Amino acid sequence: MIWWMTLSILGAILAGLFATGLPVAIAFLGTNIIGAWLFLGGTAGLDQLVRNASGAVSSFSLVPIPLFILMGELLFHCGLAFKAIEAVERLLNRLPARLACVTVVGGTAFSALSGSSIANTALLGSTLSQDMMKRGYSTTLSLGPAMATGGIAVLIPPSTLAVMLGSLSGISITQLLIGGIVPGFLMAAGFLLYVILVGVFDPSSAPRQDTAQVYTFRERYVPFLRDVVPLFGIFVAVIGGMLSGIATPTEAAALGAMAAFVATICYRKLTWDALRESLVETAKVSISILFIIVASTTFSQILSFSGATTGMLSLVKAVDPTPMTLILSMLLILLLMGCFIDQVSMMMITVPLFIPLAQSAGIDLVWLGLLMLVVIELGLLTPPFGILLMVMQGAVKTVPLLQIYKAALPFILIEILVLGLMILWPELTTFLPSLTR
Repeated sequence: MIWWMTLSILGAILAGLFATGLPVAIAFLGTNIIGAWLFLGGTAGLDQLVRNASGAVSSFSLVPIPLFILMGELLFHCGLAFKAIEAVERLLNRLPARLACVTVVGGTAFSALSGSSIANTALLGSTLSQDMMKRGYSTTLSLGPAMATGGIAVLIPPSTLAVMLGSLSGISITQLLIGGIVPGFLMAAGFLLYVILVGVFDPSSAPRQDTAQVYTFRERYVPFLRDVVPLFGIFVAVIGGMLSGIATPTEAAALGAMAAFVATICYRKLTWDALRESLVETAKVSISILFIIVASTTFSQILSFSGATTGMLSLVKAVDPTPMTLILSMLLILLLMGCFIDQVSMMMITVPLFIPLAQSAGIDLVWLGLLMLVVIELGLLTPPFGILLMVMQGAVKTVPLLQIYKAALPFILIEILVLGLMILWPELTTFLPSLTR
């Protein structure tokens, strides 16, 4: 069978299953069952699928996924995230557009602890965003920072999507996790600068009646030292362990989960209900991700045995694009896909094709992986189906979806600017990962 027919058949099956409303994990698994039967020899293909499943889920490199998720769930369900945001608010209470600034700083801090974009946006949207709307903040300042900083969780460790991308592509997970630090904090700085400038030059966006409460030195700094600095120590321990070479990603994830558990005990916030909820949510998310990873292994084999991968490589070699043209084409495809499908699906579909193409063109895979993560993050915010747009609509039900789209637009442009800097100066992204080689 001609390779492009293979891709067409698999794409049609996947689109059909998505159209029925099946979860992503089940839709991909169903596509792989049919693909294995058609292209890997019927019953023998299904046997191979089972062997792939056993090998995929038993990989030690996947252990950071549930551990990173558990770390964020513990901090979220035990209420430590709320205490940290309150402390940040006291520290920043004199800045223009104060609550929007708190959203950016607090959301970035929680991204560095949770690894969950959805949880981050849901937390900020249901608290600070609604408070800002009641105080008369503009829609852009009320909703945009919560969605934008929620997306940063894709980049700043601990990032489950970075671990997943590394597992699917064979790129070093440690280098992907560490490499996301600089672009993640660059975006946060850009968001904060934008919010402050809007507060200064458009005071109507952040009403004057939003006066800052006067705090004493003790009231301002003690909550920050008590409720934020110890939690940020978890982030430093996780990243420092990997950067120094003392800990592997799995060991660093275990350290982070244990530190989060100890922190909830020390703050006297750990309850049986919170622990049970954290474990249940961790299991739900982890199982869904593992299902997708099981499907990815067979998907790559189907593309290889059917000749689709070879066909794509031959086509690209015939066109003979420059490495930069190839990278820009890949990113454009991901940008378009991000408007319509979720981030895990984007990785599942593109990684088996993009990585061989990048290797054949001599492209630095760590750099490419980090560029892909930024574009995947953009997909969380791009209309019409960006998942964080839907999460925000659920948090603030009174705001029309079109206004939510408009609120996200300035922050999308800032992320595109950071993406452009990463393309123009690869060293900006690859410097920290190079320290671990």
